[in-house]
Amino acid sequence: MNPLLIVTALIEVAAGLALLLLPSQTAWLLFGSPLGTPAALVVGRLAGVALLTLGVACWLGRSEEESRTGNALVGAMLLYNAAAVALIFYARIGLGLFTRLLWPAALLHAVMATWCVACLRSRR
Repeated sequence: MNPLLIVTALIEVAAGLALLLLPSQTAWLLFGSPLGTPAALVVGRLAGVALLTLGVACWLGRSEEESRTGNALVGAMLLYNAAAVALIFYARIGLGLFTRLLWPAALLHAVMATWCVACLRSRR
């Protein structure tokens, strides 16, 4: 579980900082569409803060391998990664958004979700 939480922390802190500092550019890279209103920029930055928070929580919880806290953290990240995959598919199929980074992002979240499942199953 420790490597999972370390890798997750690094990914989410990087994504969070990108959204916090450059929300419109990050959205454009991922979805091919910039954030066009002040409200959208605030929501993008809020998402950045949320991802940064997830990353910090994973980093601080990386030594909680054998605890209920570690399992809860991995369970929360499983939910996040599964939801991210679903939202990316919706963005592509439902909204018609696409860039070269869209499918790699979906694959990354799918791999991370699978890793979460594997970690939770190994603890039982």
